[in-house]
Amino acid sequence: MPDPQFATLAEGTESAENGPEPTVAAMDAASVMTTYARQPLRLVRGEGMYVFDDAGQRYLDFTSGIAVCGLGHCHPALVAAATEQLQTLWHMSNLYLTEPQAELAHRLTQACDMDRVFFSNSGAEANEAAIKLARRYSKLRYGAHKGEILTFTHSFHGRTIATVTATAQPKYQEGFGPLPAGFRYVEELTIDAVRAAVSPKTAAIMIEPIQGEGGVRPVPQPFLRELREICDELGLLLIFDEVQTGIGRTGAWLASQRLQVKPDIVTLAKSLAGGLPIGATLAMNEVAAAFSPGAHGSTFGGNPVAARAALAVLDIVMEPGFLDNVKRRGQQLYSALCALAGKRADIADVRGMGLMWGVQLTGQTAGEVVNRCRERGLLVLTAGADTVRLLPPLIVGAGDIERAVHTLEDALNAVQ
Repeated sequence: MPDPQFATLAEGTESAENGPEPTVAAMDAASVMTTYARQPLRLVRGEGMYVFDDAGQRYLDFTSGIAVCGLGHCHPALVAAATEQLQTLWHMSNLYLTEPQAELAHRLTQACDMDRVFFSNSGAEANEAAIKLARRYSKLRYGAHKGEILTFTHSFHGRTIATVTATAQPKYQEGFGPLPAGFRYVEELTIDAVRAAVSPKTAAIMIEPIQGEGGVRPVPQPFLRELREICDELGLLLIFDEVQTGIGRTGAWLASQRLQVKPDIVTLAKSLAGGLPIGATLAMNEVAAAFSPGAHGSTFGGNPVAARAALAVLDIVMEPGFLDNVKRRGQQLYSALCALAGKRADIADVRGMGLMWGVQLTGQTAGEVVNRCRERGLLVLTAGADTVRLLPPLIVGAGDIERAVHTLEDALNAVQ
């Protein structure tokens, strides 16, 4: 039940003393910085695969809060875990040991086949930590000249000043200069282009196994293996940004595990705690040792509530058969999208892995299709101007996929 003290604010009814109270939309428009192109939708509740607006309309959610609600909305196990922890201990400084964080660190390093983890609050922070760790390790081992990070066109690594610089897309960088030095961009996913970009200053290569915001572009497995080889040959660190691809999204706990290429550092966030803020930067002991006490830190990183929710996520995703079902549903979604593409001239490509797919369009913008899908009760995303992105919760059923693809087809017809 809504709290009565907020009822007039939410509904826009009159206050006897001050006249009409502003609506939620009016407050948002007047008070929130305009960094988001809001969709005309006020969501008030989520349950499983669905979210509901203030008029009671139900929407099939194929966004997962941008790959965050991996187990859907308000999963009972996550609600129970977070509620119990909220009633026990909300927060303590990382100067003190807490059981949920220690247990999560132990289980997460096992799941990722890594030795150590640093906890933060978001994917951008996890990538900031990876950049700092790679530079500090390289400088300690090879000298002060080492510190350059290679990244790739179509990448996306975050919105902080360092991670937006690592993101090799000018549209995200416009107006934020001067950008920090120490990054070099590789235009092509070829080993020759990488070798040409490597310099004596290069410390690490950073890449997403699937470039999500850049158009849902899977990086070819042979190229990732070549990156591993060149890093071993030249003494460079290989960083995998799995903020969007991790936690079972591709049908394995990590995309790198499915692709059988092991990085030196891997970053996680988004669905790690099923909707509560948490980020993680993992590394092997030799690299992790570069972070000594005081070298890095986070006030809220790995707080007990987020850590307890993340443990509940691990419990579910690691259940026998769960990831196999993600692969099956992913194959179903891919096959349905390919069948749709086979009978339409306005679909140029279908690409992705597991439950992360992009439908590249011709002849119209992806934003128009997203709007038409929303009007028909389906929430999807863009990934650039020409690609519709589908990121359903990992609990998606066969019927949900059938409905989503049928709705997408109706939406495409509506914008012709």
